[in-house]
Amino acid sequence: MASLGHLFRNLGKTLFVQACRTDTAFVGSVAPRLYSSQTSGSGTYTNIKVEKVGEKKNVTLIQLNRPKALNALCDGLIKDLNHALDEAEADSTIGAVVLTGSERAFAAGADIKEMQAMENFSAVYNSDFSLSWNRITNCKKPVLAAVNGFALGGGCELAMMCDIIYAGEKAQFGQPEITLGTIPGAGGTQRLTHAIGKSKAMEMILTGNRMSAQEAEKAGLVSKVFPPDQLVSEAVKTAEKMASFSKTIVTICKECVNASYNMTLTEGLHLEKRFFHATFSTHDRQEGMTAFVEKRAPDFKDC
Repeated sequence: MASLGHLFRNLGKTLFVQACRTDTAFVGSVAPRLYSSQTSGSGTYTNIKVEKVGEKKNVTLIQLNRPKALNALCDGLIKDLNHALDEAEADSTIGAVVLTGSERAFAAGADIKEMQAMENFSAVYNSDFSLSWNRITNCKKPVLAAVNGFALGGGCELAMMCDIIYAGEKAQFGQPEITLGTIPGAGGTQRLTHAIGKSKAMEMILTGNRMSAQEAEKAGLVSKVFPPDQLVSEAVKTAEKMASFSKTIVTICKECVNASYNMTLTEGLHLEKRFFHATFSTHDRQEGMTAFVEKRAPDFKDC
């Protein structure tokens, strides 16, 4: 257990895929209601849109917004995303985050032009390319990916960094780095294998073949599939439900699940038991059980 601190840190790298034509802005019945603000405490975001949504405005909705590049993950977009995550995590009124793209593409890959300019090993190694992509894995609040359209290469890897993935019916997942003469570099060989097993992961990574939303649900990569125009609103509903619970307890649950990837079953069970015991020192555990016995809604204080 001495190395627990190390085990809790999720490592990330990067690399990515697939440039495409042009994209259209996100469309659908939920668009006017969900997307309006691109500003933050430090100014206007260039590559994303950010909005507080939900009945109680307790969910941060982040939309990747590079439509002409099908939301290719350039350095500027990742910086904007990380800043928005920092703000959501620091905001005590926010209980969960939803990350989405357009109806055509969640993210069709990393920005190939940025990567192509790195001519050798030392250039990419010394630049720590993709190191900053890992921020999303360290967010204490739940992050739900709402994936419409393409989630390829880095886009698939970014979605897998989130805690839950919902997909639109026309979503496509893939790791086509092999077609570019390279390999996944932001967790594709690792997270995909954990999610869908060795055989399916090998097939996708070694052939560059894509997986449909329906196949991804069956394989366990995504939790649910919705019509494209309902996807974001359904993701927000789930995020609102998570945000209604004690933020302290939600964070503990998330930490225990993530720790299971880096521990033996015995170590994981020990950690879970200790955290379970620890909840008995919180107001919210006492309030939750008292409210259940008294047949009323709990009044959680996040402590």
